[in-house]
Amino acid sequence: MRRRSARSVLAGSALSLTLVLAVPACSIGPDRSTAPRPTATGTASNSPSPADSGTSTAPAGVAPSRRSAVGVRELTFNRGGDRPLPVTVWYPAPGPVDGTPTSALPVAEGRFPVVLFSHGLTGRPADYRALLVRWAAAGFVVAAPAYPHTSRGASGGIQVLDVVNQPADASYVLTRLLALADRAGDPFRGHLDPDRVAAAGHSAGGVTTIGLFTAGRDPRLDAGIVLAGTALGVGTAFAGAAAPQLFVHGVRDEVVSYRAGRAAYDRVPWPKAMLTLPDGDHGRALLGRDQRALSVVAGTTVEFLRWTLYGDQRAKRRLPEQAVQGGLATLDDNL
Repeated sequence: MRRRSARSVLAGSALSLTLVLAVPACSIGPDRSTAPRPTATGTASNSPSPADSGTSTAPAGVAPSRRSAVGVRELTFNRGGDRPLPVTVWYPAPGPVDGTPTSALPVAEGRFPVVLFSHGLTGRPADYRALLVRWAAAGFVVAAPAYPHTSRGASGGIQVLDVVNQPADASYVLTRLLALADRAGDPFRGHLDPDRVAAAGHSAGGVTTIGLFTAGRDPRLDAGIVLAGTALGVGTAFAGAAAPQLFVHGVRDEVVSYRAGRAAYDRVPWPKAMLTLPDGDHGRALLGRDQRALSVVAGTTVEFLRWTLYGDQRAKRRLPEQAVQGGLATLDDNL
């Protein structure tokens, strides 16, 4: 999709996006084995083809099955002067596994898939630590930028319409982060796999994530996770190579209606699944305030990432059982 047409799509739905996200969104806030890391062979196509409904190009392999310790690092990027993008990165690290991220730890041995996470309106990356640390412990490098005009404490106040600019911010952050894999002396040198990348986000961050597969399609992305998100503002013209999508939404969501999330899910032309929490709200589980629901969401998303980024078919087979654990959720499975 040409850049001009993408901008038009984003701007054309800005008013609707404001109406949906005017209420501040909740901000939210496993396992590593000694098995050889699979070699990545598949990448996303650079030639958009919205009708493409093929299967994932993730390589066959085995994801880590033991939890790792988690390190945390703060980076600072800037896209265009007035768009500072501080980024929190959680990553697998050697050492005792206690669930507490520690700064300055070295990166564990190996090259790891990357997950780019986008926060909700008025959120901050740290709000989602309960979920994102679990992803990192399962063998993923998780990078979460604080967006310049929608994060809590943003200079000039919250600007809802700026959400439509965030897919470009997210792609910029991904470019800068992946460049560290080749930078001499950087702790991430040799540890980031540019051929295995996913995007995920909550609420306004879910809008951002959908945008990365529609009007602002980033061809490096192999999969997406949309948590309580909607396509308003970014459209549903899903483009490029097939990238499996997992939607997670609570029926009692008080900010983004379940119907809106379901409508976006229904337009995805690729392998997809939707985890529905009948008693779920806009993000209590993601914040770690509902531990049982968090366990279901974290477990299901981890299996999805293991399958899409490591190519672990066993994880795909485990995913439906994990999704309905404890009877808290149902799964529409079209993966």
